[in-house]
Amino acid sequence: MSEIIQDLSLEDVLGDRFGRYSKYIIQERALPDVRDGLKPVQRRILYAMYSSGNTHDKNFRKSAKNSR
Repeated sequence: MSEIIQDLSLEDVLGDRFGRYSKYIIQERALPDVRDGLKPVQRRILYAMYSSGNTHDKNFRKSAKNSR
């Protein structure tokens, strides 16, 4: 197996990688979904709360207790 070493400037590499990462963040994580208006992290939190039985008809529970 031979390795190919490319001589690239740090600015070019960081600019390219950051561009890809920022595009991913904007498209996959930062924009709400059209179906329900929630971001993925908000959807995961609501699902975890529902799975643990923390629903509107139960008594108040602090969020820290949901992580256990």
